[in-house]
Amino acid sequence: MQAWRVHRNGEPSEVMRLEETDRPTPGDGQVLIEVLAANINFPDALLCRGQYQVRPPLPFTPGVEICGRTADGRRVLATPALPHGGFAEYVVADEAALLPAPDALDDAEAAALHIGYQTGWFGLHRRAHLRAGETLLVHAAAGGVGSAAVQLGKAAGATVIGVVGGPEKARAATGLGCDLVIDRRREDIVAAVKEATGGRGADVVYDPVGGDAYAKSVKCVAFEGRVIVVGFASGVIPTPALNHALVKNYSIVGLHWGLYNTKDPAAVRACHDELTRLAERGAVKPLISERVGLAGAADAVRRVADGASTGRIVVLPSGAVR
Repeated sequence: MQAWRVHRNGEPSEVMRLEETDRPTPGDGQVLIEVLAANINFPDALLCRGQYQVRPPLPFTPGVEICGRTADGRRVLATPALPHGGFAEYVVADEAALLPAPDALDDAEAAALHIGYQTGWFGLHRRAHLRAGETLLVHAAAGGVGSAAVQLGKAAGATVIGVVGGPEKARAATGLGCDLVIDRRREDIVAAVKEATGGRGADVVYDPVGGDAYAKSVKCVAFEGRVIVVGFASGVIPTPALNHALVKNYSIVGLHWGLYNTKDPAAVRACHDELTRLAERGAVKPLISERVGLAGAADAVRRVADGASTGRIVVLPSGAVR
């Protein structure tokens, strides 16, 4: 089979190689899956760089979430067992963790419903307890993770303010349903949020960016607001001023979705059931900006890492590309 493999750590476009290799062999409790679609995530770039919390042995194949077909014909969502990641024609995954792919979504959309939407749901509902009528501020609102949070926030009845970089991403965020879109390259985020909320600020902040995004978030978070720390796509990990959290009475809430797979797998399955229901009624639908063939995976990972993509780019090893 063909698979992208990383033999040394570095930038994705420099270290990913498309090679012929053997199909992976399932271990105990695992199943072989034909990859129908592999969604690209920012952690794929971190894996290539050797900067992710999981460091698979070299050589390895990136790709942390797929929609695929099992030998018995089931269409499933899976997190491939590294080092055999999803940018390949076949993967292995733990049978117990497989989730049924929603019928309402095609292969590319289904692959993108998994980690980003689970992260959004657990962040907004389990960690921040978002309520209808509250104001949600989403950074990188046109990106893969942010776009999921926007849709989930709207489905929960929140007023959603999206922060983006550039007019193309502003149009995408508007299309996703944001009530207000702030272009961080042209507008003052803090002033715009305060104006939109009558000086109150955002009740919940969803931050997959870190760095300057976090610094501005805590300047416009509401009384008893919650800042959800999802990731650090900017490359800068903030150092929170806890005295500031004390005097403004807000919470800093961490979210590592992957822990739920081991700590509370039943919650992951319940979340998937809810996401499937939302997809069936059209309340959520992953924004797929591009579908590429297997040969285009390395360049696509680079563009996601550079923040140059909108929504999700999905790799289709043998399917229709557009």
